[in-house]
Amino acid sequence: MYPTRAFRMQPSRPFYSPSPKEAHSAHTISQRLRQIKKCPPELIPLGVVLGVAVGAAIYSSTKKLLTDKTLRLHRNSPESREH
Repeated sequence: MYPTRAFRMQPSRPFYSPSPKEAHSAHTISQRLRQIKKCPPELIPLGVVLGVAVGAAIYSSTKKLLTDKTLRLHRNSPESREH
């Protein structure tokens, strides 16, 4: 066995031929929405729950940033520091 054989640089098998184009590369939004029908029905409640959770997180974060006056959004400037 040759000790340098393991370090030989060779292109992997997929690089010998060009990769096939993605099947959905030219589809429109409506064509992609039709793909949702192929989704297993067990995943629909999970999607709804995740959608509500993400929506609630965005809502609460936005409300906190816009209404909390004690939240520091900027650094103190050097001239406003008291020694």
